[in-house]
Amino acid sequence: MRGKHRVIVQNKRIRYDFEIKRNITIIRGDSATGKTTLVDMVREYFENGSSSAIILDCDKQCTVLAGRTWKAQLSMMYDSIVFIDEGNDFVTSREFASAIQKTDNYYVIVTREGLPALPYSIDEIYGIRNSGKYGTLKRTYNEFYNLYQLADYRQATRPVKLVTEDSNSGFQFFQSVCKKTGSIACISAHGKSNIFNAVINSSGEDTLVIADGAAFGSEMDKLMQVVKSYPNIKLYLPESFEWLVLKSGLLPDGNTSKFLEHPWEQIESSEYFSWERYFTALLIQYTQDTYLKYSKKQLNPVYMQEKSINKILAVVKGIDLG
Repeated sequence: MRGKHRVIVQNKRIRYDFEIKRNITIIRGDSATGKTTLVDMVREYFENGSSSAIILDCDKQCTVLAGRTWKAQLSMMYDSIVFIDEGNDFVTSREFASAIQKTDNYYVIVTREGLPALPYSIDEIYGIRNSGKYGTLKRTYNEFYNLYQLADYRQATRPVKLVTEDSNSGFQFFQSVCKKTGSIACISAHGKSNIFNAVINSSGEDTLVIADGAAFGSEMDKLMQVVKSYPNIKLYLPESFEWLVLKSGLLPDGNTSKFLEHPWEQIESSEYFSWERYFTALLIQYTQDTYLKYSKKQLNPVYMQEKSINKILAVVKGIDLG
């Protein structure tokens, strides 16, 4: 599946209206916010259709995955938007992550905890709130909102320490940049699950965390707790380092812009488990057999030349690494 899909679910009492555009969408929040009600309404409509007194409007089939027979159910789900309520422990397992990796479904998962086995975006974690839009009709109108408002943590900053997610090309690039300044230390956390500890150890310094936002969702809750406690810690979470390169204009072929403006129109969920993987594949494809040939494991020295650095850093707004 690819594209952006609007889902409207309603009965006489309540209405949900939202859009999803990635293969994994997370719904979080406290009790009594309408998360389970949404899943129950989708289930009831799927099982009973119009006789359920529920209206469900979407260009894709919407269904629910639950219980011990989830693997058998999943094997029969194709090109669908699959809802999963909290309490289904299988969503935390690597078996589930492996099972959905090559499917052509989108998944909407209700959970109160991070799911480290799944590469979901920081931009696709939502809460549900009552907008009051239908108050006069005595119907509750529930809308999604982004749970993490990162704009508050993207103020201009000049760090003394930079923490990257891993030790691959992104780290190599920023390590090169920091060495040129002579005043910024650059360290690798060696995996997204280690960033929390790396930040805690740096809590007394002006620290910038750079990680792949396209797959960093599971780490956001505990990291945001630290950020709110230590205002000297800032976050920069682009889709990925490869996205930064594609966005920079460094590549001579201007066709990449169409893939960056509306990526959901290009990214097939059965091929790319996360958008980070798509941007990596796209950059490799566009640079093969050129002097800009890209490798994720070992960064081409061309990307560490001054011209390349300036173009890439120009995308990183509000952060002084010069």
